[in-house]
This record gives sequence, C-alpha cells and structure tokens, in this order.
Amino acid sequence: MLYFPLQDLEAAALNLDDPEHLRIHSLETFGTHDGPGVRMVVFVQGCQFRCVYCQNPDTLDVKGGMLVGIDELVKRADRQRSYFGKDGGVTVSGGEPLLQRNKLTSFFKSLHAIGINTCLDSNGRVNDAATHELLEHTDLLLLDVKHINDEWHHQLTGLTNKNTLDLAAYRESTGKRMWLRYVLVPGWTDQIVYLEEWARHFTKYKTVDRVEIIPFHQLGSHKWELLNMTYPLKNLESPTLEVKKTALHIFNKYFNNVVLK
Repeated sequence: MLYFPLQDLEAAALNLDDPEHLRIHSLETFGTHDGPGVRMVVFVQGCQFRCVYCQNPDTLDVKGGMLVGIDELVKRADRQRSYFGKDGGVTVSGGEPLLQRNKLTSFFKSLHAIGINTCLDSNGRVNDAATHELLEHTDLLLLDVKHINDEWHHQLTGLTNKNTLDLAAYRESTGKRMWLRYVLVPGWTDQIVYLEEWARHFTKYKTVDRVEIIPFHQLGSHKWELLNMTYPLKNLESPTLEVKKTALHIFNKYFNNVVLK
C-alpha cells in the first residue's frame, strides 16, 4: 500500500491551473549539487513516485507548498546571475517538476531570453508532447533512473519504470545533454546483476555526460516523523564502502564520467 495517495486529478490540475505561478516547496540560492556550477534551485511541490527512501516526503502533496509567480522567479534568477559564472544557472527539482511542465516551459523560455542556463531534475514520470516541449528549452536533464528492473522499480517507487526509460530514449534522440542519477540503497538497488543491466542499458547513449551514484542516507528520516508517517527504511544503514566501490567499479566499466557523491 502506498504511504500517500497518488492525487491523480490534483496532479493534472497542477499543470494547468494558474499558469502564471509555480507551486513550489522551497528555494536554494547557491546550490552546488543539482547541476554544474552555482545554481538557483527551485524545489517544486508534488510528486507521484512513492519511493521507500524518499528524503523529502514533505514535497509529495500537490496541494502543499506555496504559489510563487514565474516572473518573480525570473527576477530572482536575474539578480543572482553574477554568481552563476559560465557553468551555473537555474535548476528545477522537486518533488517532480514534470507535473508542472507547461508552466516550466514558460519559465525556461523566460530564463533563456535573458541568457540563463536551465536544468531539470526529474524522475521521468511524464512523457508526453508537453514534456518534449519543455525539454526543448532544457539545457541539461538530470534524470533519476531508480531501478532498471520494472518489478523492483514498482516495489521501490510504487510505479513502473517504463516512462522513465522512454523519456531517456527520447532525450537521447534529440541529441541534448543529460546526466543520469542512481540512488544506491542497500538491499534495494545494489544488486550486481541489475547494476550491470542498468549500465549496459545506457552505455551507448551519446548524450550522457555524467553518471552520479548517490548513496542512501538517513538525513530525511525525521521528516517522516514530523508528518506522522512510518518510514519504511528507518533502520537501514548507508551502503558500506565495499558496496559503494562495487557500484563504482561496475559503472566505470561502461561510462567515462562516473561520480560517487
């Protein structure tokens, strides 16, 4: 059973209602972990994945967070642009940004109009024409591919990995850049056979500039308690050095730029 309802109708409305505002959870003004360089990171509200290790369960509710005008976000980014340098810019993370894909297209177009780089951090939940339009205005896609095996992906997130893999293939077909991200969770995503399969699946992609391995940690567990929700992985430890080295070794066989976070 999912620990929070999917809110399908509300999620659909989130993309269409109030087109001049984004529903966001928070802002980070000098982010260095969500794309290249120094970035303004907009964490949007709402997600339909129900990851057992979710570090930000407070972003799941599509009715939570706050509404902020797109024009205001563009102005904030413009005021900060001197810190971005040649590599930085604006990243939209979440939650799941694709739930507000139409609005983000307007946001990214406005950022491009003033010369600011755009980056999207997504789990690939939605793959439709509106998503493709957004990706046209996305300089870099950070795609979280949580598991290559669909059965395990269902156990891990509550949903299929088909849309995510299809979106990766679409991005590859456009020739536009992406980074792949993989959360290493003991007992869930550290199986050698599936690490190999994951890497083989993407090894011939020409648009993948970087692969990030992100070890599981317990830093978000207190948020579950604050929300009165039972955290499924409350007693799970972070991956051992050996497990991390194994994952790194496997990915290094298939990719040129692997980073263990």
